[in-house]
Order: sequence, then structure tokens, then C-alpha cells
Amino acid sequence: MSAVNEVLIRDIVDEILGRIGSPPSAAPAPVAAAKPDCGCQHSQKGPAGGQFGVFQDANQACEAAAGAFVKLQKGGIAARQKVIDIVKTMAESNAKEWGRIELEETKIGRLDHKIEKLLGIKGIPGVEWLRPYGLSGDHGITLEEYTPFGVIGAITPSTHSIPTLSGNIVNMVAAGNAVVFNAHPSASRCAALAIRAYNQAIQRETGIENLCCIIEQPTLDSFKALCASEHVRLLCVTGGPGVVKAAMQAGKRAICAGPGNPPVLVDDTACMKRAATSIIKGAAYDNNLLCIGEKEVFALDKIADKLMSEMENNGAVRLNSAQLDRLTKAAFTFKEGHGGGCAEASVNKDFIGKDPAVLAQAAGVNIPANTQLLFAETDGKHPFVIEEQMMPFVPVVRVKSVEEGIVEAKEAEHNYKHTAIIHSHDVEHMTAMARALDTTLFIKNGPCMAGLGAGGEGYLSFSIATPTGEGVTNPKTFTRVRRCVMVDNLRIY
Repeated sequence: MSAVNEVLIRDIVDEILGRIGSPPSAAPAPVAAAKPDCGCQHSQKGPAGGQFGVFQDANQACEAAAGAFVKLQKGGIAARQKVIDIVKTMAESNAKEWGRIELEETKIGRLDHKIEKLLGIKGIPGVEWLRPYGLSGDHGITLEEYTPFGVIGAITPSTHSIPTLSGNIVNMVAAGNAVVFNAHPSASRCAALAIRAYNQAIQRETGIENLCCIIEQPTLDSFKALCASEHVRLLCVTGGPGVVKAAMQAGKRAICAGPGNPPVLVDDTACMKRAATSIIKGAAYDNNLLCIGEKEVFALDKIADKLMSEMENNGAVRLNSAQLDRLTKAAFTFKEGHGGGCAEASVNKDFIGKDPAVLAQAAGVNIPANTQLLFAETDGKHPFVIEEQMMPFVPVVRVKSVEEGIVEAKEAEHNYKHTAIIHSHDVEHMTAMARALDTTLFIKNGPCMAGLGAGGEGYLSFSIATPTGEGVTNPKTFTRVRRCVMVDNLRIY
């Protein structure tokens, strides 16, 4: 591997492993034994040194997955469907237990929403999406099919560890692929637990071993090996700008789910109660860990007070300026000597995904036990506006006009082209914001989750590929299009 690629891959791993949780050098503890309802038998060994898909060595994992891919091909569509049914059924039946285990390991987010995300796996699309295109004419018959890559190397985040890998398995196996995961170290134990359970059931029901593999102790070396493996034909990674840049230069096709900092614009035609409840529902979901979650609000000056009043009426707690200052100093770190300028701010990972009570304590305020979200009025340059902070807090910024709000929203979104939200009954305002921000997801008059089928029309995915353009991933995302042509005058009529 070239020196350039060495640096790029190190950037990938440093960003993935360093942002939330353990540093790259930290090795996670061994995977805890699963309860009987998970169907795991941890004393048994699978082939190639693996333990039902869990490997210590990335090269062995990739080799085993390549063998599983061949068996999946032989099993045809029926085998793919069987695997999908297994994953969806197990994600639902183990949702409470696996949600609890993931929360205990990562210590971020909310248990009820961890469970909901696993229950939502049943909404991930499968083989039904892969409909071939056929054409017949005077010169013969042409068939275009969606065919697999083979083995996919996937990086999963700590924010939605088991849901992401479960959803990826459904999409990738529906497309006919095998997959090897390199999980975030802060969520590697729960990920390995789920992979063991899935593989045991898949092997029992289909005879296919190691269809979805994982590196038990993810490291820099395991990631490098995954990228370099001759068996891996496609990468699917989640992370910030450094991760995306490095993945796209790793010499293989990459599907990249990059960062987001979704803005919300509320104009004077919107229903304030609906806007307030939607903002609370979306920004509070799993303590604002969702990359599509409402991160900052721009409200027209004439309705800003009414919007904030409705937010208070619906259970959000407003911080005053002194409380906001205390929270800001705790939730961000600043370069010494810069006096807390927003350009020098970085998120304190100890506050990411924590409950509102933790943020309230830092702010010096007592809040009701059922509080889901904190908010405060800020200016457009505040760290809470600029940074993707992933906390159950939203800043509210006054703007004089829709045009100003769109400009501010675009600046806060950083041209990630990920997600934007508007509350308005004016179609021209909706169109203007949609055109200006050009985001992959654009939600109107609803919470962010509506963009992924929860309260809106559509389907669910936990990998939203914004930088590389695939958008909300589905089985087609993980396929190649193959054309098969038979030349002759074959038409009957």
C-alpha cells in the first residue's frame, strides 16, 4: 500500500475511532455471553478461525466471507430471502435485550429509542427491490439485472451499532453480497454479539457459514487489512469529511455516509404547535444522535417568541443566557487563548448522546424528570449552531426574512447536502430552501424521522450516502447492473 494510502487510512481510523469513545489504540473487552434467547453458543468455533462470523483476523474474515458469498450464489433468491427473514425476526425478538446491551456499552442515547430502531429493521427493503429490466425487439432480447459485488467491507458507528449492521445485512444480502464489518470500538461488543447470533441462525437455516463477519477487536491494522483485501470489492463507510476523502481515495468504490448538521427553518405561515412538537420529537430522538436530527432552528423574528413558547408548552425547557453560557463551556472545548470563538470550538464527547438531565446539570438548572429537550436563543455563529453537536439541545436563531433564514441555514449545513427541514405552508418558501440547500433529505412540516419512513412515506435505512450521491441506501445501492443480450429474430409477433 502506498504511503499516501497509509496516511489516508490512518485519517479514516483516527476520525472514526477518535470522535466518539475509545482511542484507536484501545482494545475492547471480550464479547459478553449472550442470553439464551439470542441463540448464541459462544463455545463453538466456526471455520477459518471464526466463531459464527466473529474473527480476530481481518484477512480470515474476508476469506470466510468470500466462501459464504459463493454459497449464497448457489442458494439463489430463496437463500437471500431466508437470511433477510432471519435478520428481521431476530432484530425484533431481541430488540429489548440488544437495545439494553448496546446502551450499556456505548452509554449514549435512550433505551426506548434503541429498541425502536431495532424494531424498525422490519421496514428495510429486500429482494423485492431488485426487479430486472427486459427489452425485446427485431434484433433479439436484452435483460438487465442487478448483480452483487461479492464481499463488502463496512464501517459502522457507535451511534446505531446493531441497527446499522442489521439494516446493512438486509440490504447487502438482498443484493447477493456477503459483508465484513469493522465496528466502532465503543460499540464492538454488542455488534459482535448480534453477528454471532445472526450467523448461528443463518448457518442452521441455510447451511451458509460466515455470511456476515466482524472483527472482534477493531484496530487500525484490521481496517487497513479490510481495505486491502482482494476479496473486498466495495466499501461502505460512515464518518466525517476526513473519512469520506480517505475512503474515496482507497482505490476501491466507496459508498460514503458523511456528516450532517441539519438546519430547520420556521416561517410565519407555519403551524407553531406542529413545528414545535416536530422539532422536539426529532431533536430529542435518541438524544439527538441521528445524523438527520434537527440540530439548529432558524425562526422568523415575528414568530420566534410564539415558537419558543409552544416548545415550552410541549415539554422542552428553555435556558436563559447565563445557563446557556455554562452549558456551552461544558459541552465544547476551545483552543487556549481564543476566548471561546466558535471557529475554535470542538464538541466535548462526554456530552454526546447524554440525557437532558446531564446537560441541565452542567447548565445549572433543575428540569422535570420527563424533559426530552433543552433549547435557548443564540446567534447564528454560536458553537451549538456551527457544530454537529449530537445532544438533546437546539439553538434557536432569529432571522428577519425567509431569504436570510435560507442563507443562514445553508451556512450552518456546511454544504454537506445531508438533511434540511422547513415548517411552512408557503410552497415558494419550500422550493427556495430546497433549491438553495440541495440536500439529500428535505422534510416539510414534520420531524426528521419522517424522511426515513417514520411518520412520512418512504423506507428506512441507517446508511445515508450523501457525499458519494447514492442517498438513502437500499438493495440496489449494493449492486452492479449487468446486461445480458441474445441476438436473433426471436419475437413471435
